[in-house]
Amino acid sequence: MWTAIIVTAVGAYLLKLAGLSIPGSVLEHPLVHRVADLMPVALLAALVAVQVFSTGSELTVDARTAGLAVAVLALLARAPFIVVVLAAALTAALLRLL
Repeated sequence: MWTAIIVTAVGAYLLKLAGLSIPGSVLEHPLVHRVADLMPVALLAALVAVQVFSTGSELTVDARTAGLAVAVLALLARAPFIVVVLAAALTAALLRLL
């Protein structure tokens, strides 16, 4: 286990060092800015997809899918964040209860 931790720490350090070694002209390119802006959105979408549509190593469609649909509709309606979360949780909970 310690080997994995040390290898991960060294890898993270080398990745950071590589990022600091990139010339400024490369970092100022519009494509790099666009990718950097969209990367968190893509990672969050992937995390949501994994959490909603999988159970272990299987793909599933269950109450979480309906909760996600309600959350998307609430977001499109520009509802406050707490309303989005509560509506999605309530939808999933009620469907699981049935």
